[in-house]
Amino acid sequence: MIFLQLFFMLIVILIAAEVFTNALEHLGERLGISEGVTGSIFAAVGTALPETSVPLLAVFAGTANMATNHEIGEGAILGAPLMLATLSLFLMAMSVLKSRKLTGHLRPERTGLSRDLDYFIFAFTLAAVALYVPHEEAYARNAIGIGMVLIYVVYVWQTISASKALVEDGHATEAESDMFLCRIGLPNNLQVILVQLLLGLILLLAGAKGFINGVEEAAQILGISALMLSLLIIPIATELPEKVNSILWIRKGKDTLAFGNITGAMV
Repeated sequence: MIFLQLFFMLIVILIAAEVFTNALEHLGERLGISEGVTGSIFAAVGTALPETSVPLLAVFAGTANMATNHEIGEGAILGAPLMLATLSLFLMAMSVLKSRKLTGHLRPERTGLSRDLDYFIFAFTLAAVALYVPHEEAYARNAIGIGMVLIYVVYVWQTISASKALVEDGHATEAESDMFLCRIGLPNNLQVILVQLLLGLILLLAGAKGFINGVEEAAQILGISALMLSLLIIPIATELPEKVNSILWIRKGKDTLAFGNITGAMV
């Protein structure tokens, strides 16, 4: 029964990813923004909600055992970006190999990719340092937390600031196919785009949540510890939206969106 649930939720995620990416391309095109902003900020924030919710739920509404809650929270925070940097990029490369063969290349816009990775390395190093700060040092821990938020604010500002020049250089977001809701007779306007975007996001979150629950039950049956579960198993499930979205964009030749979705979520 658990495996049937996992299979069903995977189908939900695949459908949701198609709906979400389709709407996001139309939103980016209508706003006149670069693929870097669409992928690294809009897509990344939306698809990163499942892995963001895991540590929050674990710490504030988890089990009665606080030690277990903290293990799950810390493991999820560290495991998610590592899973994106390894398994997700590997799957994206395999998608390129399948669709473009051995002579194929990845051609993302380089400045945005470099910015994403620079911010990720700096922020992840700061997060790793925070693990060694004693719990009683509340001032230091709060300072690191505020610093992490400010880092992301600066990152978003720099990404958006670079958008205009990138659009002029030919890196604007473009939608190649009609929006799904327009195929049933609805007009192609901002309101309909937002409705489809919200629908895709809700389906993504519901599918990811159901998949996470199934993975947790399967892990309990297999006798896997809470830390191992949060470091290795849960990230495989929570990162599914990023994996699927990026593979879909690779198949469409939108390398900047594919990379931005992963590296933006890492940040």
